[in-house]
Amino acid sequence: MSRVGVGVVGVGVISRTYLETLTAHGGVDVVAVADLDRDRARHVADQHPGTRAVDVATLLADPAVDVVLNLTVPLAHEEVALAAIGAGKHVFGEKPLTATPEGARRVLAAADAAGVRVGCAPDTVLGTGVQAARAVVEAGTIGRPSSALATWVSPGHEGWHPQPDFYYRAGGGPLLDMGPYYLTALVHLLGPVTHVQGAAGRARDERVIGSGPRAGERVPVEVATHVTGLLEHADGAISTVTVSFDGGRSRARPVEVHGERGSVSVPDPNAFDGEVEVWTPDAGWHVVPPGAGYAGSARGIGLLDMVDAVGPGGGAHRASGELAAHVLEVMTSLLASAEGAGRVPVASRPVVPPLVPLTARDAWCAPQPRGVVAAER
Repeated sequence: MSRVGVGVVGVGVISRTYLETLTAHGGVDVVAVADLDRDRARHVADQHPGTRAVDVATLLADPAVDVVLNLTVPLAHEEVALAAIGAGKHVFGEKPLTATPEGARRVLAAADAAGVRVGCAPDTVLGTGVQAARAVVEAGTIGRPSSALATWVSPGHEGWHPQPDFYYRAGGGPLLDMGPYYLTALVHLLGPVTHVQGAAGRARDERVIGSGPRAGERVPVEVATHVTGLLEHADGAISTVTVSFDGGRSRARPVEVHGERGSVSVPDPNAFDGEVEVWTPDAGWHVVPPGAGYAGSARGIGLLDMVDAVGPGGGAHRASGELAAHVLEVMTSLLASAEGAGRVPVASRPVVPPLVPLTARDAWCAPQPRGVVAAER
């Protein structure tokens, strides 16, 4: 068995969950962490024996680091990913993959040339919630899927986030922030998207920070804060997506899929589990037990899935860069459509990853025999 060394770039709030997941796996060593705030990096390293706080250049040059976990802000995703690939490291990043589809293509091309892998959040869709719903769809229980609805509505993040500025600047907004969860789930359930049409707007031109030392300060809004999209999927299904910072709260199920013979109510794709409900004419609405997915999982499971796939005969990893690039293209195409481009074709056609077999936490947490993680380099 070969242990896998992980280096983390960016140790903000989201890194805590990732580190809990990675350190629970017996085959992973978190070798080093780096952050623009060196004191924060040292604090995180002190909490994890065997982990060193270093600068980014030192982390990338460390031969003990096999995989770079990129948890920087979205505008830095491309730069950090390309630097890691240039150093011969596999990369797993937070969503979105990059700020632009062009940047995503550069990252994927560099990884292909270097013989390394790129993975990207969200990996929430690998949990028992979305995967169990997908198992129902693939079993034919509801017949051929014809449509889906996905909805996420909130009043915005400024009420609780002490530094919400980036949510309302270029690269932010509800679509790029929350859209990846819902769109990735829809691709798992219905396949790639071929065309989109969108409409967007914003309720006001500034927001008021509601907490922290800047409470009461006004933040300018530069992006659409309500987006609705119509998505055409390759197999013929049509889905509708609404994401908004301009509402209260929705009581609708986060995702519903409808078919010729029934419907599936899918739990929140921003979480890993939740009840899957199915409607059929003979049984009405009923809860189905989890039949697929990583049980008890949390952020970081996508990186572990990628690591397990590295090496001869390992196959494809599920939270792939190609899928993340497709979702990014869908989102930017929706915004282009909303600005007057009409019905916009989506060029990318990622391979939908295989269904995750139902996997107990004890199984995915345990050290797994695998080849040397650098075998593809």
